[in-house]
Amino acid sequence: MLIQEYISKDFPAFEINAKVEDVLQIAEAFGFTHVFVRKQDVFLGGICKEFLEENPEKRLEDLQMHLERFAVLEESTILDCIKLFYTFNANVIPVLSRTEAYLGYVAYDDVFGELSKYPLFSERGAVLTVETSLKSYSMTEIAKIVESNNSKFYGAFISFSNDEIVQVTMKISNENLSSIDETFDRYGYHVVRKFYNDEKEDLIKDRYQYFQKYLEF
Repeated sequence: MLIQEYISKDFPAFEINAKVEDVLQIAEAFGFTHVFVRKQDVFLGGICKEFLEENPEKRLEDLQMHLERFAVLEESTILDCIKLFYTFNANVIPVLSRTEAYLGYVAYDDVFGELSKYPLFSERGAVLTVETSLKSYSMTEIAKIVESNNSKFYGAFISFSNDEIVQVTMKISNENLSSIDETFDRYGYHVVRKFYNDEKEDLIKDRYQYFQKYLEF
């Protein structure tokens, strides 16, 4: 999961005096949203490809006002890239050394392709979001509730939090889902959302349908 394992080096950081027309050709060939700019060995930032397309006759130094400073260090993990992809609407993130030299890049497809292998995303199962007070929150307790009902806990993340409450979204196996709901309720967790068929709800619906048919006779 360390960035070093996913760095690609075939997309360069361009010297500040490079022609936009030449840079744009390479950027379009790779399909990346940004190009990276350096001055000698010092990384300056990224420029969105749209600004290049609007100024093909210029040089990168003429577009310095559009430089965005974002990158990850080589000691980072791929999780550190996710917020940057979203914040800068980018599909590529530059990787720097501690001396701010450009080492290469990490692409959106590589990061999410790797994450898709983890059980939280790859395993079939139920997705459940529970809410509790911030003071009562315990990821250990949440996992214990799931596993005490003979279900597998594949992983979880905090999907919302403020000064008072926290919401945790988890991926679990499909066993004993109704019992898990009841146990969360006993421990003071409110089930906010669930993405699976509730056995009790299905039973109630079935009985209601039978009752309707009975009334029709």
